[in-house]
Order: sequence, then structure tokens, then C-alpha cells
Amino acid sequence: MALDKPYGDIPGTTVFDADMARLGFHANQFCMSLMKSENRQRFLADERAYLDEWPMAEEQKRAFLDRDYNRLLELGVNVYYFGKLFFTDGISFEKGAASMTGMTQEAYRAMMISGGRRPEDDVRLASADRPRSPRHRLGQGADAPAERRDRRG
Repeated sequence: MALDKPYGDIPGTTVFDADMARLGFHANQFCMSLMKSENRQRFLADERAYLDEWPMAEEQKRAFLDRDYNRLLELGVNVYYFGKLFFTDGISFEKGAASMTGMTQEAYRAMMISGGRRPEDDVRLASADRPRSPRHRLGQGADAPAERRDRRG
């Protein structure tokens, strides 16, 4: 039984905790393999074949192939691990992070220098059709019963 997580409904945020680490274990191991040049070359030569060597969920493999970084976060992949994919693709971490926000690299840099984005500025939060994280499927997110969300003391 999962512990009640007081951080389970932070708007626009997926917290990488022990549950997420378990969910993304093999996907994160794949990312770490990209630290070796020969693995990066094998991956770039045939991405699907290389991903199929890893016992991760098909949904995780699809998110890697689609470069759907926000979905990777929801599927337990740590941003610092999949940063190896940014570098494999020849982009900086800053440019990769900017792409996750829908901003240009320059706009992202200016936003971060000025203190970051406020939750109310995140247009993705207003979208009813945005993908739900595994935490939400477990009944721990914003749609969980109020008595479960309000146990913060």
C-alpha cells in the first residue's frame, strides 16, 4: 500500500520519488546506457531495436521514440537521466527543457533568470485532456477524494 503523499497534487508537477523510481527503473537504466559512445551510436542507428533490448513498458518506449519528454516524466523517467537523450540528439539541456514548456530556448532562459514560471501561468494545467500521471490513476492526484488530499496536518 502506497503512503499518502502530501505532494501528490502539486499543479503541473511530477515528483520523482521511490514509486516513480520503481516505475521508471529500466527506462532510467536505458538513459544511463547512453553515457557510452558505442551505445549512443547503436541507439541512433536503430532506436527501436535498441529500446527493445530493455524490459520497459511499451508506453515508455513510445515516449522515447516520440521524444515526448513530459510523458517520460509521468512514466517514471528522471529528467536528469533522460537528459542523456538530449545530448545524444545533439541538443543542450536548456533547449530540451525549453521544448518541454513549449517555449523557445531564449524565452525559457529569460523566464528562468527572472525566477521561473508561476503555476497559474502554466496553460497545460487548464487542459482537461492532458495526460494523467500514474499517481492520478492510483487516486492520489487532484481528482482524489478531498479527505485523501487534505491530510497535510
